[in-house]
Amino acid sequence: MENKKRKGAVIFSPYKKGEAIKKVVELKREDVLFELRESKLKGRGCAGFPTATKWTLVAAASSQEKYIVCNADEGEPGTFKDRVLLLEYPELVFDGMVIAGYTIGAKTGILYLRGEYEYMLKSLEDYLESMRKEKLLGKNIAGKEGFDFDIIIRLGSGAYVCGEETALIESLEGNRGEARNRPPYPVNTGFMGKPTTVNNVETFAAVSHIVVKGGTWYRKHGTDKSTGSKLFSVSGDCERPGVYELPWGIKVSELLEIVGAKDTKAVQVGGASGICIPKSQFDRILGYEDAATGGSIMIFNESRNMLHILKNFMEFFVEESCGQCTPCRIGNVKLLEGVEMLENGTYTFGYMNQLKELGKSMQIASKCGLGQSSPNAFISILENFKEEIFNGGGNHAK
Repeated sequence: MENKKRKGAVIFSPYKKGEAIKKVVELKREDVLFELRESKLKGRGCAGFPTATKWTLVAAASSQEKYIVCNADEGEPGTFKDRVLLLEYPELVFDGMVIAGYTIGAKTGILYLRGEYEYMLKSLEDYLESMRKEKLLGKNIAGKEGFDFDIIIRLGSGAYVCGEETALIESLEGNRGEARNRPPYPVNTGFMGKPTTVNNVETFAAVSHIVVKGGTWYRKHGTDKSTGSKLFSVSGDCERPGVYELPWGIKVSELLEIVGAKDTKAVQVGGASGICIPKSQFDRILGYEDAATGGSIMIFNESRNMLHILKNFMEFFVEESCGQCTPCRIGNVKLLEGVEMLENGTYTFGYMNQLKELGKSMQIASKCGLGQSSPNAFISILENFKEEIFNGGGNHAK
């Protein structure tokens, strides 16, 4: 099945297999880091950490053994843009990983592939083999003496929490997928205790273009704080769902018009762990300075019940919490119980306010991004859709 997509000026701009690799071997690694700094590229997994900073820290680490890890554990509900990149543009992703290996001095790259994407495994392995035959992977890459780098693929096991970089590393090492205490950070103590950079599929794809076209070119797109473009996985109540490459800084209302959304009530930005934006806020911009997202855009029209949507999200987080830390393990259960009280009309306004405060505590006290972001939907839907959510019977004592 062909993926519906809209090509933009950055990620989906013309690129030839191996183009960036052949150029990078003529550069010093400091030159690559300079272009990344110039581009102001931030991680495309939603955290938004500057890529140049991460790579610089790993490059400076005093270790003979370093690793590149590509996070292809695309588990956020409503996100499917990494699948499109891996299936249709593998040259961008794998060339970006080779560039990272050259820049930080690593000899091994690992693609951590979502378990449900096992059907891609053979085609990706075949593609890597074609790179080896063309001297774009393996020994003395692109004729550069001593530049040895290879990529292996490892499948995940379907755990949402493994999208968090330290839980992903634990899984790679054969352990239960649970977030690590930080510090130390992966840039110092990552896979097998060695310096490791973990980047998103889309981040590596952007790197390939930056090496060829330059950081200044990349920075011309988007906004000052959110440079470049973004791939959005658009689903829900619209005429044209699919993957869209749009510049950072686009308004929610502009995106809705592009995808043919009508009678829209709410837009969930960032998947289940993101925020729910009501019609009154459709002038907000998509970017790190306002509404950041790893890519998921879910559109809901006036026919949708926001309480049912919220319950679906909270059930997901209760199921996916690894249970390691108390705020997430207990907090998500309590938030779900609150949603069920709203359904049954047995809530009190006072208790709902307490649950919102609990959610804010979870955002601070949880160990990893799952517990820190799982209350987002609960808080934003209760605040932005008060009239609909609280329009029921039961005990409404304050």
